[in-house]
Amino acid sequence: MQHELRKTFQFEAAHLLPHLPEGHKCRRLHGHSFQVEVVVAGECDPKLGWVMDYADISSAFKPIWNQLDHNYLNEIEGLENPTSENVATWIWERLQPGLPLLKEIVVAETCTASCVFRG
Repeated sequence: MQHELRKTFQFEAAHLLPHLPEGHKCRRLHGHSFQVEVVVAGECDPKLGWVMDYADISSAFKPIWNQLDHNYLNEIEGLENPTSENVATWIWERLQPGLPLLKEIVVAETCTASCVFRG
């Protein structure tokens, strides 16, 4: 039986989407309070009674959060076009090697708009 754990993080960042037409609101520099949900899934350890420690998810995400929080996303290598889709993929690629139970990354740039990436 699989269980899913979900841990949510928030970071503040500015970006613009450089490939959009001039005049598009997202082509202009703007910022978001991004919310990232990290989802892991696996078998529950019968002795410990959990899939993994939430603190281990936080530790794995911390270096990524440090790169993103209060930064201009377009200046981060690999995020020159920082759409929600590209941010989700970028996070996955950095998080998955150290978090093998990773199942999905959800990136929300507003409370009504989010992207789900499942590698």
